[in-house]
Amino acid sequence: MKLNASSFLPLSRATLYILLALAAEDRHGYGIMQEVARQSGGQYKLGPGTLYDNLQKLVDQGAITETSTRSAGDDARRRYYRLTGLGRSVLAAEVSRLEAVIQEARRHLPLSKPERAV
Repeated sequence: MKLNASSFLPLSRATLYILLALAAEDRHGYGIMQEVARQSGGQYKLGPGTLYDNLQKLVDQGAITETSTRSAGDDARRRYYRLTGLGRSVLAAEVSRLEAVIQEARRHLPLSKPERAV
């Protein structure tokens, strides 16, 4: 069964952040966890179970692939992951979907700053 980008949407938060973490470079699991924490400003942290369950699902679906990339002196047990063409298409489709949601929200919400809680 061949999947297209729209069949993945909407992405879960974990999947979105994993694909985004892999958009710039290949990363191993712990590197993905660190990048997700950085990108979210520490607001979202992936646990190992969530990370590896999602990585396996994305590999099975063809959105990412395991690669042989290694850094000098790197632990041979580390598995590195890379975004595939399908994965990039999925990420681009989700970004477009989220942009449309934001555009719609801006049409209906006042442009004032959010109120601060006291």
